[in-house]
This record gives sequence, structure tokens and C-alpha cells, in this order.
Amino acid sequence: MFSSVANAFSTHAKSFVISRTHNNVVKPPVFVRFMSVTSNEDETTIVDICKSKIMKALETENVTVTGAYDDPNGSHISVTVVSDKFQGKRVVQRQQMVYKALWDELQGPVHAVDAMICKTPDEK
Repeated sequence: MFSSVANAFSTHAKSFVISRTHNNVVKPPVFVRFMSVTSNEDETTIVDICKSKIMKALETENVTVTGAYDDPNGSHISVTVVSDKFQGKRVVQRQQMVYKALWDELQGPVHAVDAMICKTPDEK
């Protein structure tokens, strides 16, 4: 029984082998996460683009868009909007209005909206 368990483990472990050194020693897998960093403050980030599109679509200046992990070019964003256009709308309808403004970005650089708060000025 021990040999079958050991064989199953060694077979499973082989799927994680990425490369070997010159001594034929197994190197563990390496996972790399690339983060983009803006080096110039004059550059327009995806957060700025999303904010301007929401401001234009909902005719408001009261918009906050933040990238996850404070990464302005992050693929995950959080949105807070206060607009008169939300008057008389249900929560889902308000969110749909924001998603409509962000539609192009959701097809490319923005992977997800992690949080969204949509209020009228009276609810603020």
C-alpha cells in the first residue's frame, strides 16, 4: 500500500516540475505577477479614464474610482458615485448605468468592479 501511495504522490509531484538545474536537481515552480507602475504623473491611468467616463455619463463631479491594491492600472476597481440621475432608480438600475459608462473598459483593461456604491445627493 505504501508504494502505491508513494507512486501516486511522485506522479502528482512531477506535474509541478518546471525545470531542472545542471545537477538534475528539481527547481520549484516560480509564479510571477507583473504589476504596471506609472512613472509619469502626466500619464492617464485606467482609473482616470473610468472616472471621467462615469462623470460624463452621469453628469456629476462626485465620483471616486480606486484601483485594487492602490494600483492605478489595476484590473480591479471600486466605484462610488453620487448623482441626481439615480433618483427614482433601484440599486440594480443604478449599477447598470455605471456599467454602461464603463462598458469599453470592461472589455479590456478592467477585469472586475469589486465594489460599487451608487447614491443620490439626498442619500449621501
